[in-house]
Amino acid sequence: MAFDPSASTSTAKTLAEWAKLLDPNGKIATIAEMMNQTNPILDDAIWVEGNLPTGHRTTIRTDIPAPTWRKLNYGVQPTKSLTAQVTDTIGMLEAYSEVDKELADLNGNTSEFRLSEDRPHIEGMNQALATALFYGDTALNPERFLGLAPRYNSLTLGASLPGVTHLNGGTTGQYNVIGAGGSGGDTTSAYLVVWGQNTVHMIFPKGSQAGLQHRDMGEVTLFDAAGGRYQGYRSHYQMKAGLCVRDWRYIVRIANIETAGTSNILTVEQMIRAVNQIPTLGMGKPVFYVNRTLKTQLDIMAVAKIANSVVRVGIDEQFGKPVTSVLGIPVKVCDSLINTETAVA
Repeated sequence: MAFDPSASTSTAKTLAEWAKLLDPNGKIATIAEMMNQTNPILDDAIWVEGNLPTGHRTTIRTDIPAPTWRKLNYGVQPTKSLTAQVTDTIGMLEAYSEVDKELADLNGNTSEFRLSEDRPHIEGMNQALATALFYGDTALNPERFLGLAPRYNSLTLGASLPGVTHLNGGTTGQYNVIGAGGSGGDTTSAYLVVWGQNTVHMIFPKGSQAGLQHRDMGEVTLFDAAGGRYQGYRSHYQMKAGLCVRDWRYIVRIANIETAGTSNILTVEQMIRAVNQIPTLGMGKPVFYVNRTLKTQLDIMAVAKIANSVVRVGIDEQFGKPVTSVLGIPVKVCDSLINTETAVA
Protein backbone atom coordinates (compact mmCIF):
# COMPACT_ATOMS: atom_id res chain seq x y z
CA MET A 1 0.00 0.00 0.00
CA ALA A 2 1.41 3.36 -0.97
CA PHE A 3 2.06 5.89 1.77
CA ASP A 4 -0.10 8.99 1.84
CA PRO A 5 2.13 11.98 2.80
CA SER A 6 -0.93 13.99 3.81
CA ALA A 7 -1.64 11.52 6.59
CA SER A 8 1.25 12.76 8.73
CA THR A 9 0.08 14.78 11.74
CA SER A 10 3.40 16.21 12.92
CA THR A 11 3.10 19.62 14.56
CA ALA A 12 6.81 20.35 14.36
CA LYS A 13 7.96 23.33 12.32
CA THR A 14 10.18 23.63 9.27
CA LEU A 15 12.89 26.28 8.97
CA ALA A 16 10.64 28.71 7.08
CA GLU A 17 7.78 28.21 9.56
CA TRP A 18 10.05 28.95 12.52
CA ALA A 19 11.35 32.05 10.77
CA LYS A 20 7.86 33.40 10.09
CA LEU A 21 6.82 32.74 13.66
CA LEU A 22 9.81 34.46 15.26
CA ASP A 23 10.18 37.43 12.93
CA PRO A 24 6.84 39.03 11.99
CA ASN A 25 8.37 41.51 9.52
CA GLY A 26 9.12 38.64 7.14
CA LYS A 27 12.75 39.48 6.37
CA ILE A 28 14.22 36.40 7.97
CA ALA A 29 11.48 34.23 6.49
CA THR A 30 12.43 35.40 3.02
CA ILE A 31 16.06 34.47 3.62
CA ALA A 32 15.05 31.08 5.08
CA GLU A 33 13.03 30.26 1.98
CA MET A 34 15.97 31.28 -0.22
CA MET A 35 18.09 28.70 1.59
CA ASN A 36 15.60 25.93 0.79
CA GLN A 37 15.59 26.47 -2.95
CA THR A 38 18.50 24.26 -3.99
CA ASN A 39 18.57 21.66 -1.20
CA PRO A 40 15.06 20.34 -0.50
CA ILE A 41 16.28 18.47 2.56
CA LEU A 42 16.48 21.87 4.30
CA ASP A 43 12.85 22.50 3.38
CA ASP A 44 11.70 19.08 4.66
CA ALA A 45 13.66 19.02 7.91
CA ILE A 46 11.79 19.99 11.05
CA TRP A 47 13.48 22.01 13.77
CA VAL A 48 13.22 21.57 17.53
CA GLU A 49 14.71 23.79 20.22
CA GLY A 50 17.50 21.95 22.03
CA ASN A 51 17.48 21.48 25.78
CA LEU A 52 21.14 22.53 26.09
CA PRO A 53 22.91 25.76 25.10
CA THR A 54 25.25 23.74 22.86
CA GLY A 55 23.13 20.77 21.84
CA HIS A 56 20.32 18.42 22.75
CA ARG A 57 20.30 15.50 25.20
CA THR A 58 17.85 12.69 24.52
CA THR A 59 16.94 9.80 26.79
CA ILE A 60 16.29 6.64 24.79
CA ARG A 61 14.83 3.39 26.08
CA THR A 62 17.27 0.62 25.11
CA ASP A 63 15.64 -2.44 26.70
CA ILE A 64 12.08 -3.40 27.58
CA PRO A 65 11.64 -5.72 30.60
CA ALA A 66 10.18 -9.14 29.93
CA PRO A 67 7.11 -10.18 31.98
CA THR A 68 6.94 -13.49 33.85
CA TRP A 69 4.42 -16.26 33.49
CA ARG A 70 3.70 -16.87 37.18
CA LYS A 71 2.89 -20.24 38.69
CA LEU A 72 0.69 -20.62 41.72
CA ASN A 73 2.69 -20.43 44.94
CA TYR A 74 5.68 -18.98 43.07
CA GLY A 75 6.74 -15.35 43.09
CA VAL A 76 7.85 -12.99 40.34
CA GLN A 77 11.19 -11.18 40.31
CA PRO A 78 10.95 -7.40 39.76
CA THR A 79 12.27 -6.11 36.46
CA LYS A 80 13.16 -2.73 35.01
CA SER A 81 13.75 -1.12 31.66
CA LEU A 82 17.10 0.26 30.54
CA THR A 83 17.74 3.70 29.11
CA ALA A 84 20.67 5.56 27.61
CA GLN A 85 21.36 9.25 27.10
CA VAL A 86 22.64 10.59 23.79
CA THR A 87 23.90 14.16 23.38
CA ASP A 88 23.85 15.66 19.89
CA THR A 89 26.05 18.71 19.43
CA ILE A 90 25.44 21.89 17.47
CA GLY A 91 27.76 23.55 14.97
CA MET A 92 27.91 27.25 14.13
CA LEU A 93 28.08 28.61 10.57
CA GLU A 94 28.95 32.27 9.99
CA ALA A 95 29.62 34.56 7.04
CA TYR A 96 30.19 38.29 6.44
CA SER A 97 29.17 40.12 3.27
CA GLU A 98 30.77 43.48 2.49
CA VAL A 99 30.12 45.86 -0.41
CA ASP A 100 31.40 49.31 -1.38
CA LYS A 101 28.89 51.95 -0.26
CA GLU A 102 29.23 54.02 -3.44
CA LEU A 103 28.62 50.97 -5.61
CA ALA A 104 25.59 49.89 -3.57
CA ASP A 105 24.05 53.38 -3.71
CA LEU A 106 24.56 53.82 -7.46
CA ASN A 107 21.24 52.37 -8.65
CA GLY A 108 19.15 54.08 -5.99
CA ASN A 109 18.02 50.78 -4.42
CA THR A 110 20.70 50.00 -1.88
CA SER A 111 18.81 47.20 -0.09
CA GLU A 112 18.16 45.21 -3.27
CA PHE A 113 21.78 45.56 -4.41
CA ARG A 114 23.07 44.41 -1.02
CA LEU A 115 20.75 41.39 -1.06
CA SER A 116 21.95 40.46 -4.55
CA GLU A 117 25.53 40.57 -3.26
CA ASP A 118 24.56 38.56 -0.18
CA ARG A 119 22.97 35.73 -2.16
CA PRO A 120 26.25 33.86 -2.81
CA HIS A 121 27.00 33.92 0.93
CA ILE A 122 23.53 32.51 1.70
CA GLU A 123 23.99 29.83 -0.96
CA GLY A 124 27.37 28.94 0.52
CA MET A 125 25.80 28.43 3.94
CA ASN A 126 23.01 26.45 2.30
CA GLN A 127 25.49 24.06 0.71
CA ALA A 128 27.64 23.79 3.83
CA LEU A 129 24.64 22.88 5.99
CA ALA A 130 23.31 20.30 3.52
CA THR A 131 26.77 18.73 3.18
CA ALA A 132 27.10 18.51 6.96
CA LEU A 133 23.70 16.83 7.16
CA PHE A 134 25.05 13.94 5.12
CA TYR A 135 28.80 13.93 5.75
CA GLY A 136 29.53 15.95 8.89
CA ASP A 137 31.97 13.98 11.06
CA THR A 138 32.85 15.39 14.49
CA ALA A 139 35.77 12.97 14.74
CA LEU A 140 37.40 14.82 11.84
CA ASN A 141 35.83 18.28 12.27
CA PRO A 142 34.76 18.75 15.90
CA GLU A 143 33.35 22.23 15.16
CA ARG A 144 30.59 20.68 13.00
CA PHE A 145 27.79 18.25 13.87
CA LEU A 146 27.49 14.52 13.22
CA GLY A 147 25.75 13.78 9.92
CA LEU A 148 24.02 10.73 8.50
CA ALA A 149 26.87 8.94 6.72
CA PRO A 150 29.11 8.59 9.83
CA ARG A 151 26.11 7.40 11.86
CA TYR A 152 25.15 4.73 9.32
CA ASN A 153 28.55 3.51 8.19
CA SER A 154 28.65 -0.27 8.54
CA LEU A 155 27.09 -3.29 6.86
CA THR A 156 28.18 -5.54 9.72
CA LEU A 157 25.44 -6.95 11.92
CA GLY A 158 25.95 -5.69 15.46
CA ALA A 159 28.30 -2.88 14.50
CA SER A 160 28.58 -0.04 17.00
CA LEU A 161 27.57 3.02 15.00
CA PRO A 162 28.53 6.57 16.15
CA GLY A 163 25.62 8.57 17.52
CA VAL A 164 23.21 5.63 17.17
CA THR A 165 21.80 3.87 20.25
CA HIS A 166 20.11 0.57 19.45
CA LEU A 167 17.29 -1.18 21.26
CA ASN A 168 17.84 -4.37 23.25
CA GLY A 169 21.55 -4.01 23.57
CA GLY A 170 21.92 -3.09 19.99
CA THR A 171 22.43 -5.62 17.25
CA THR A 172 21.70 -3.70 14.17
CA GLY A 173 24.09 -2.07 11.73
CA GLN A 174 23.05 -4.19 8.85
CA TYR A 175 19.31 -3.73 9.26
CA ASN A 176 19.32 -0.02 8.44
CA VAL A 177 22.31 0.07 6.11
CA ILE A 178 21.47 -1.79 2.90
CA GLY A 179 24.40 -2.62 0.64
CA ALA A 180 23.90 -2.25 -3.11
CA GLY A 181 27.02 -4.27 -3.94
CA GLY A 182 29.28 -1.55 -5.32
CA SER A 183 32.90 -0.92 -4.33
CA GLY A 184 35.64 1.55 -5.11
CA GLY A 185 35.44 5.31 -5.39
CA ASP A 186 32.45 5.75 -7.73
CA THR A 187 29.71 4.98 -5.24
CA THR A 188 26.94 7.05 -3.70
CA SER A 189 24.05 6.55 -1.27
CA ALA A 190 20.31 7.03 -1.08
CA TYR A 191 18.61 7.84 2.22
CA LEU A 192 15.10 7.33 3.49
CA VAL A 193 14.46 9.77 6.35
CA VAL A 194 11.26 10.07 8.36
CA TRP A 195 11.26 13.60 9.82
CA GLY A 196 9.41 13.91 13.13
CA GLN A 197 9.71 15.16 16.70
CA ASN A 198 10.21 11.61 17.99
CA THR A 199 12.21 10.26 15.05
CA VAL A 200 14.72 12.58 13.32
CA HIS A 201 14.92 16.36 13.49
CA MET A 202 17.25 19.33 13.36
CA ILE A 203 18.07 21.23 16.55
CA PHE A 204 19.03 24.78 17.49
CA PRO A 205 20.42 25.99 20.85
CA LYS A 206 18.19 26.44 23.85
CA GLY A 207 16.95 30.02 24.13
CA SER A 208 17.92 31.01 20.59
CA GLN A 209 16.14 31.30 17.24
CA ALA A 210 15.93 28.66 14.55
CA GLY A 211 17.41 29.11 11.13
CA LEU A 212 19.61 31.67 9.46
CA GLN A 213 20.02 34.88 11.44
CA HIS A 214 20.79 38.09 9.55
CA ARG A 215 22.24 41.22 11.12
CA ASP A 216 22.67 44.42 9.15
CA MET A 217 25.90 45.95 10.50
CA GLY A 218 25.24 49.15 8.55
CA GLU A 219 27.91 51.48 7.22
CA VAL A 220 31.46 50.58 8.26
CA THR A 221 35.00 51.40 7.18
CA LEU A 222 36.45 48.69 4.93
CA PHE A 223 40.05 48.09 3.80
CA ASP A 224 41.39 47.16 0.38
CA ALA A 225 44.28 44.77 -0.23
CA ALA A 226 46.83 47.56 0.17
CA GLY A 227 45.33 48.81 3.42
CA GLY A 228 43.45 51.73 1.89
CA ARG A 229 40.18 52.70 3.56
CA TYR A 230 36.74 53.22 2.09
CA GLN A 231 33.16 53.23 3.32
CA GLY A 232 31.02 50.16 2.80
CA TYR A 233 28.10 48.12 4.08
CA ARG A 234 28.48 44.91 6.08
CA SER A 235 25.99 42.09 6.68
CA HIS A 236 26.50 39.26 9.16
CA TYR A 237 24.90 35.83 8.72
CA GLN A 238 24.88 33.10 11.36
CA MET A 239 23.23 29.72 11.74
CA LYS A 240 23.48 27.33 14.69
CA ALA A 241 22.34 23.84 13.77
CA GLY A 242 22.64 20.20 14.72
CA LEU A 243 21.04 16.86 13.89
CA CYS A 244 19.22 14.70 16.43
CA VAL A 245 18.52 11.07 15.55
CA ARG A 246 16.08 10.32 18.33
CA ASP A 247 15.13 6.92 16.93
CA TRP A 248 17.68 5.27 14.62
CA ARG A 249 15.01 3.01 13.07
CA TYR A 250 13.55 5.94 11.10
CA ILE A 251 16.56 6.37 8.81
CA VAL A 252 17.69 3.82 6.22
CA ARG A 253 20.79 4.21 4.09
CA ILE A 254 21.17 2.35 0.79
CA ALA A 255 24.95 2.46 0.39
CA ASN A 256 27.53 1.38 -2.19
CA ILE A 257 25.44 2.33 -5.23
CA GLU A 258 27.69 2.49 -8.28
CA THR A 259 27.22 5.56 -10.45
CA ALA A 260 29.06 4.14 -13.48
CA GLY A 261 28.08 1.03 -15.40
CA THR A 262 24.88 -1.01 -15.27
CA SER A 263 25.49 -3.27 -12.27
CA ASN A 264 25.13 -2.51 -8.56
CA ILE A 265 22.74 0.37 -9.22
CA LEU A 266 19.84 1.66 -7.14
CA THR A 267 16.80 -0.59 -7.59
CA VAL A 268 13.15 -0.31 -6.64
CA GLU A 269 13.55 -3.52 -4.64
CA GLN A 270 16.19 -1.88 -2.43
CA MET A 271 13.92 1.10 -1.86
CA ILE A 272 11.05 -1.22 -0.91
CA ARG A 273 13.34 -2.95 1.58
CA ALA A 274 14.19 0.45 3.04
CA VAL A 275 10.51 1.37 3.38
CA ASN A 276 9.75 -1.89 5.13
CA GLN A 277 12.54 -1.29 7.64
CA ILE A 278 10.63 1.74 8.97
CA PRO A 279 8.41 0.71 11.92
CA THR A 280 5.60 3.24 11.26
CA LEU A 281 5.61 5.68 8.36
CA GLY A 282 2.91 7.71 10.08
CA MET A 283 5.39 8.80 12.78
CA GLY A 284 6.53 11.67 10.57
CA LYS A 285 7.24 12.84 7.04
CA PRO A 286 9.11 10.22 4.96
CA VAL A 287 11.31 11.35 2.05
CA PHE A 288 13.92 9.62 -0.13
CA TYR A 289 17.05 11.67 -0.89
CA VAL A 290 19.26 10.88 -3.89
CA ASN A 291 21.67 12.76 -6.13
CA ARG A 292 21.00 13.68 -9.76
CA THR A 293 22.53 10.50 -11.14
CA LEU A 294 20.14 8.27 -9.18
CA LYS A 295 17.17 10.57 -9.75
CA THR A 296 17.74 10.29 -13.50
CA GLN A 297 17.70 6.49 -13.25
CA LEU A 298 14.41 6.55 -11.33
CA ASP A 299 12.78 9.01 -13.72
CA ILE A 300 13.69 6.79 -16.66
CA MET A 301 12.07 3.86 -14.86
CA ALA A 302 8.94 5.90 -14.22
CA VAL A 303 8.61 7.10 -17.80
CA ALA A 304 9.24 3.59 -19.12
CA LYS A 305 6.59 2.29 -16.70
CA ILE A 306 8.92 -0.35 -15.26
CA ALA A 307 6.55 -1.10 -12.39
CA ASN A 308 3.22 -2.73 -11.84
CA SER A 309 0.07 -1.47 -10.16
CA VAL A 310 1.16 -2.68 -6.70
CA VAL A 311 4.83 -1.70 -6.54
CA ARG A 312 5.37 1.45 -8.54
CA VAL A 313 7.79 4.18 -9.42
CA GLY A 314 5.66 7.11 -10.43
CA ILE A 315 5.77 10.79 -11.25
CA ASP A 316 3.04 12.49 -9.24
CA GLU A 317 2.04 16.12 -9.08
CA GLN A 318 2.39 18.08 -5.83
CA PHE A 319 1.61 21.79 -5.69
CA GLY A 320 1.64 21.90 -9.49
CA LYS A 321 5.12 20.34 -9.83
CA PRO A 322 6.11 16.82 -10.95
CA VAL A 323 7.52 14.73 -8.09
CA THR A 324 9.05 11.28 -8.54
CA SER A 325 7.81 8.85 -5.89
CA VAL A 326 8.21 5.24 -4.79
CA LEU A 327 5.22 3.73 -2.99
CA GLY A 328 3.90 7.27 -2.67
CA ILE A 329 7.03 8.53 -0.89
CA PRO A 330 8.64 11.49 -2.69
CA VAL A 331 12.16 11.16 -4.07
CA LYS A 332 14.12 14.42 -4.01
CA VAL A 333 17.46 15.52 -5.39
CA CYS A 334 20.19 16.71 -3.04
CA ASP A 335 23.29 17.93 -4.84
CA SER A 336 25.25 17.51 -1.62
CA LEU A 337 25.20 13.72 -2.12
CA ILE A 338 28.39 12.99 -4.02
CA ASN A 339 29.30 10.27 -6.54
CA THR A 340 32.71 9.56 -4.98
CA GLU A 341 31.89 8.13 -1.56
CA THR A 342 34.15 5.59 0.09
CA ALA A 343 32.35 2.27 -0.04
CA VAL A 344 30.82 1.17 3.27
CA ALA A 345 32.56 -1.96 4.52
